[in-house]
Amino acid sequence: MTVGPTTRRRQLGAELRRLRERGGLTLDEAGARVGSSKATLSRYETKEGSVKWPVVDALCREYGATDEERAALVELAKGAKIQGWWRSLADPIPQSMNLMLTLEDEAVREDHYASMYIPGLLQTRAYSEAVHRASEMRCPEQEVQHMVDIRMKRQELLLRPDPPHLWAVIDEAALRRLVGGRDVMREQLRRLAESADRPEVTVQVLPFASGAHAAAVGSFVILGGPAPELDVVYVDVLGGGLFMEKPKELERYRLAFQYLSAQALGPEASVELIHRISREC
Repeated sequence: MTVGPTTRRRQLGAELRRLRERGGLTLDEAGARVGSSKATLSRYETKEGSVKWPVVDALCREYGATDEERAALVELAKGAKIQGWWRSLADPIPQSMNLMLTLEDEAVREDHYASMYIPGLLQTRAYSEAVHRASEMRCPEQEVQHMVDIRMKRQELLLRPDPPHLWAVIDEAALRRLVGGRDVMREQLRRLAESADRPEVTVQVLPFASGAHAAAVGSFVILGGPAPELDVVYVDVLGGGLFMEKPKELERYRLAFQYLSAQALGPEASVELIHRISREC
């Protein structure tokens, strides 16, 4: 996985805070030494907004960083300005999707719990079109196609030489919900079963027989970074999504995913159930 701008930015913030605390400096004291405000340095450490590499260089010197540490953080600061492929799209995309695309482009793994629909990275185009047309916000067909184009482009993540690992726990309800008609649904279920054979994809079905489970509130995704502290949870809500990265939030969703995986069918039994539901369509 190539480390992208958001991951670089988050690593940079965490390292700057570590170095400052190691040096025993407050934000006020550090700011006074490099001519920056406490608010500016706070933004640097909390991974918000842009950074200026000369300021990062100056901070590292004041913090007593080694030459290797300083060079690495300056490189992170410069790399944090790189733009992703979606920035060049002619039509705008929602801000929440912008962040999702950024994080997903840099993830080393994605753990999905899908309660309503097949995860976007495993959807066929026809299925994706039907999902977007069913949105509570009625969109022009041109906008539907634009959003579906983005979703299809996202799927190229799994074709990379070193793709992220996608682990999908899918509620049986999502397999039986007739999205787009029987033909569309049969095609989608075939695609899902085929995807489950790929080494970078794990698919488990959470059957109705499992009863109550750990995530009855709805779908979520854990976007795994190169280090556990860089993980982010994305939760679907009407009109967009919520992103969470506090340690307690991450731990709660990691634990929920572990429980869901334990309650779900194994990969082979899951594919068998997918084929059976497909024949019933």
